[in-house]
Amino acid sequence: MKRWVIAAIAVVVVGAVGAVSLPRMQAYYKSRYGIKYREENVSRGDITQVVNSTGAIQPVQKITVGTFVSGPITELNVDYNSKVKKGEIMALIDPRLYKAAFDSDNARLATANAEVARVTALLQQAINDEKRSKLLRAENRNYISDAEMDQFKFARGSLEAQLEVAKAAVIQAEANLKNSETNLRYTEIKAPVDGIVIDNKINPGQTLAAQFQTPEMFVVAPDMDKKMLVTASVDEADMGLIKDAQTRHEPVTFTVYAYPDELFEGKISQIRLNATTTQNVVTYPVVVEAPNPDMKLLPNMTATISFQIRKHENVLRIPNAALRFYPKLEQVRPEDRAILEGATAARPSSGSQNENGPLESQRSAVERAEAGKKRNRRHVWVADGDLLRAVEVTVGISDNSYTELVAGDLKDGQALVTGEKPPAP
Repeated sequence: MKRWVIAAIAVVVVGAVGAVSLPRMQAYYKSRYGIKYREENVSRGDITQVVNSTGAIQPVQKITVGTFVSGPITELNVDYNSKVKKGEIMALIDPRLYKAAFDSDNARLATANAEVARVTALLQQAINDEKRSKLLRAENRNYISDAEMDQFKFARGSLEAQLEVAKAAVIQAEANLKNSETNLRYTEIKAPVDGIVIDNKINPGQTLAAQFQTPEMFVVAPDMDKKMLVTASVDEADMGLIKDAQTRHEPVTFTVYAYPDELFEGKISQIRLNATTTQNVVTYPVVVEAPNPDMKLLPNMTATISFQIRKHENVLRIPNAALRFYPKLEQVRPEDRAILEGATAARPSSGSQNENGPLESQRSAVERAEAGKKRNRRHVWVADGDLLRAVEVTVGISDNSYTELVAGDLKDGQALVTGEKPPAP
């Protein structure tokens, strides 16, 4: 009897201890081994939406200086990085042959002018002889015969024709002289604009042959100390944003490897239409104009560019990680599970037909446009007891870390679930 009572008392004590400690044990197990979530708060601040790209820095112009005449280089007055003024002699081609041609043509012009003077004198004499013969014939018809009158007449006509020929020879000689003078001037290679020599392709003593094509001697870049151009390749998907940014005169910022800690700023100067297709990827060249007073930007430098599309200040921001988080079906409230089921149906596996809808490539244009209009309506998740509750939000612009909250039942400082914490060891 006593043993039975002792056993009953022991069972009661163990049961009481278990009843008291079980909830605590369950709570401990849940706190240690249950699902824990990473969270980030809704905050207020600035968001800047950008489109990133890379491009090459180039001068506004690159003018190639060549030569029209042939010959050896006798003088070279500039080199790489030389600053030149318009009209400055950069190089000199041996002018002796062209000087000789000029002197020869000048002599021919003098000879032609002398011939004009000689024929003019003979013509005047013929005119005078013809006048005198006409006076004599008028006095007495028998003084001069018809044959002699014809001689005077046609001698005068012949000399008039010779004078025209001599004048034409003068014009030809003047043209030849201008040609030789021009060729002589071409031996002086002059700078076409104010600028900097960025390429020198000749050496003193080198012989240039211009008979078949114009030899390239220098490349001069004007206004490099004023501004440079950055040509970026932008994906076709971003061109609508880039055009909007150009319309609003949004700034463009970029960095170069030479000065990684310095930020350069420019503006969109031109959107060119000569698209390039590489492996089915279509890109357009977008030209950015940037000041260069310190000459830090040099030709062919690589620029990493950020086109500012929009900037919104002091707005509510959602962490991007919260928008990317999709919980498991059993982790959410029953009334919100339809949201996850819809999200799963909207993301078919690549290359397969989804039983809940067509692939993206099989949608009509109207369906794609409607889906595009709804792309700003999203869901985020907040802890609601042991389960998660969905909050529908309308989002705006994004940067690398945050997305603007346009509409939704969220407050500044509210915690949003961004992922699961790893289980305790």
